[in-house]
Amino acid sequence: MIEQPIPVIRPTLPPLEEFIPYLEKIWDNKWLTNNGCFHQQLEKELADYLGVNYISLFSNGTLALISALKALNIQGEVITTPFSFVATSHALLWNKATPVFVDIEPDYMNMDPDKIEAAITPRVTAIMPVHVYGNPCQMDRIQEIADRYNLKVIYDAAHAFGVKKDGVSILDYGDLSVLSFHATKVYNTIEGGAIVSHSSEMKERIDILKNFGFRGEMRVDEPGINAKLNEVQAAYGLLQLKYVDDYIKRRKEIALLYRQLLKGIDGISVLSDMPEVQHAYPYFPILIDKEKYGIDRDELYGKLKDDNILSRRYFYPLISDFEPYRHLPSAAPESLPVAMEIAKKVLCLPMHVDLKNDEINRVCAVLTKYHRK
Repeated sequence: MIEQPIPVIRPTLPPLEEFIPYLEKIWDNKWLTNNGCFHQQLEKELADYLGVNYISLFSNGTLALISALKALNIQGEVITTPFSFVATSHALLWNKATPVFVDIEPDYMNMDPDKIEAAITPRVTAIMPVHVYGNPCQMDRIQEIADRYNLKVIYDAAHAFGVKKDGVSILDYGDLSVLSFHATKVYNTIEGGAIVSHSSEMKERIDILKNFGFRGEMRVDEPGINAKLNEVQAAYGLLQLKYVDDYIKRRKEIALLYRQLLKGIDGISVLSDMPEVQHAYPYFPILIDKEKYGIDRDELYGKLKDDNILSRRYFYPLISDFEPYRHLPSAAPESLPVAMEIAKKVLCLPMHVDLKNDEINRVCAVLTKYHRK
């Protein structure tokens, strides 16, 4: 008998019977999209849950990134990280801005603040860091640099739902923070995203941009896009919000069990929790040191797949290695030694709330099996 595969990620589904009343109300209202009652309710409840003042819902995180850059009129060059999902840099190209890649720090794989100043030119208008795996960037240092050079800061916070540092939401940092509510995230609206802003004026501008640029029924001042979250997705998000604390609690349990079982396996490095940070555990990355472990990351990836365990080389390749970016001077491998090294070693193990303890034990048993004795 072939064992069922253990997926690296799996959508978290709330009880179906609890979703039906939401759908019935949508049908009764005959209001399917365009800022309906569930959309309005979800914005309010998310702002309360996340501890932020203003949030604008989007149909997906990529359109939210594109719109955040447009809302701040970002042009020229933008300093960012090569160690992220491609949507981060794609959003820049869609705004005709040029990514300038800087290296990452080795401990939590976020943008290295020590590399930012050397990358600043007269054409640089903004910094776009990523809270990788939900671990907060060095936000105070990044903001200090941005203030000194009069740069905007837009955080790609796709992994950072519910994350707090010293009791404060990390979404409160920077000029804007962008969330993803994709089906595989800690919290999801099937597809979706959001922009967190800090003033009613900025929220109004963002909401106009995501609705074709309309200011009232008969006035359009600039070309917006259609990026509205519909009522079915908003309703699904309201239901998910009732369970998200339980989801995060289970993810923490899984992370703790992984750390316990992997402790002492030479050649496997595990990220520890940042102090004073409330984590959400969207992924469980490990680093494979071939010299100590015995085989490299790619070979281990294949062996796990042979054992019906689906891991993910996340993020590999680097964004700077992809065709639209490799011609950039900042994409040169010699300029990104830490990111290049980590991209060759990183492997994300299965992490989702339906993951059972015996499945975690099996994953770790396979990792032990292939370790050089």
